[in-house]
Amino acid sequence: MKKQSVRPLIGAVTAAALLLGIWWMSSVLLAKPLLPSPFVVLQRLPELFREGILQHLQTSFYRVLLGIGYSIAGGFLLGLTMGSFPKWNPFFDPLIYLTYPIPKMALLPIVMLLGGLGDLSKIVMIILIVLPQVTIAVRDAVREVPKNEYDVYRCLQASRWQQFTAITFPATLPAIFSATRVSLGTALSILFFTENYGTEFGMGYFIMDSWTRMDYPAMYAGILILSSFGFLLFGLMDLLAAVLFKWQKKL
Repeated sequence: MKKQSVRPLIGAVTAAALLLGIWWMSSVLLAKPLLPSPFVVLQRLPELFREGILQHLQTSFYRVLLGIGYSIAGGFLLGLTMGSFPKWNPFFDPLIYLTYPIPKMALLPIVMLLGGLGDLSKIVMIILIVLPQVTIAVRDAVREVPKNEYDVYRCLQASRWQQFTAITFPATLPAIFSATRVSLGTALSILFFTENYGTEFGMGYFIMDSWTRMDYPAMYAGILILSSFGFLLFGLMDLLAAVLFKWQKKL
């Protein structure tokens, strides 16, 4: 049991060491200020935290948290409706399939015109990415629930709410987590891009501002912090999934 709990930590440390090793060798071979050594970047981190980079990270976290939270709530309700009431599919399915392939960055000018340059437009961009994936995942999960499971509960005279809490909701949770994990990386990428417009806070703004000032150690430190932030979010989701889905067999 202890070996299983230590193994992910060993894997994470090994992967980080490998990436840092590649980074260090690349900086030595290039030998230019454009690619500083990882040790120079790591030494810069305490100074950046004293200068307030934590505020940029908190701002990005706030935007990601709201964007993903609204996407999960809206995607769950919409996917549940599409999966539970097939008569609505002729309307919702084409709506999802026609709008989802649209490049979300193409919608950024429209979103900023309608939602302004503040947090709202950045949160909406995340919702545009995550919500359709959660919707489709929940819809498919509801459709795949065997009908005989509901028949058993109906024979027991269970209410619709009892059927939902005992069958439908547990069946959709893994789909929600999977869709959120898949779209999380894209959501962070979109957030990075949108934080270059109309804001003075956020990791995207910090990284691009460091780049324009040619403060390359700060720029790479911001990238390192943003990637660590994404890694932490993935880790928290995996931990929460391990707690909620103990009934699932792990390979």
